[in-house]
Amino acid sequence: MHTASNPPRGDWRGWLLGGVALVAIVGTLLVPRIPQDESYHLFADTRTIAGIPNFWNVISNAPFALVGIYGLTVTPRLLSRSLWPGYIAFCIAVIGVSFGSAYYHYAPSTPALVWDRLPMSIAFMAVFTLILGDRVNPALCRTLLGPLLIIGAASVFYWSWTERHGIGDLRPYALVQFLPFLLIALMLRLYPGSRESTAWLWSSFLMYFLAKVAERFDAPIYRAVGFSGHSMKHLLSALAVLFALFALLHLGLAQTHRPVRLARNSPG
Repeated sequence: MHTASNPPRGDWRGWLLGGVALVAIVGTLLVPRIPQDESYHLFADTRTIAGIPNFWNVISNAPFALVGIYGLTVTPRLLSRSLWPGYIAFCIAVIGVSFGSAYYHYAPSTPALVWDRLPMSIAFMAVFTLILGDRVNPALCRTLLGPLLIIGAASVFYWSWTERHGIGDLRPYALVQFLPFLLIALMLRLYPGSRESTAWLWSSFLMYFLAKVAERFDAPIYRAVGFSGHSMKHLLSALAVLFALFALLHLGLAQTHRPVRLARNSPG
């Protein structure tokens, strides 16, 4: 039986992951350009409290900073130091989400949205490369971390450039946001890994799905409970990030928990 660090040649699972990624990339290129919808900036709860406009949409980003700082403090708990670069990039990006999203929601506009999406794209790519290294091959994490982080950031800068030139194109950013989730879900089904990391990642996916639902029903939720769906989205997303962080802390446990066979003539 092979392990993630020693896959057999011609492994169909790797070809499947590559094929899905290729289809997603080609499909994205075939879709017409997607400009930023200006109505995106119209949130249900715009109350000013303590002199802060859009108070709850701003302040609800604080949990991201708390999760990111907590993640940095527990970095020594990672089983392998080779995971540290990607893990630290993830934690710093999560802290960046807190400040970038708060900045954007203080005065919502398309230019300010860059600072919300930039750290998110980096966080998505960092998690993806860490799971890829854990489930498929550690060498992939070491090789692809830098390039994928650059691609994530470039997708946001490209979108911003197209918006400034009147040809807004969100397609690359959308790909960076959703393709890693699809590929991680496939890896969880196809490759062995620790039970703990798998459970935490599925829980993270669930929270992220609920966050998207809350975002979609921003105004109805606000009318129903007096707390907007978008603010709720931030809290649910922070919980999704926390669960993802717990999953990252359990990477590699499947290998360390495998029983070691003793030779028949071993003493004792």
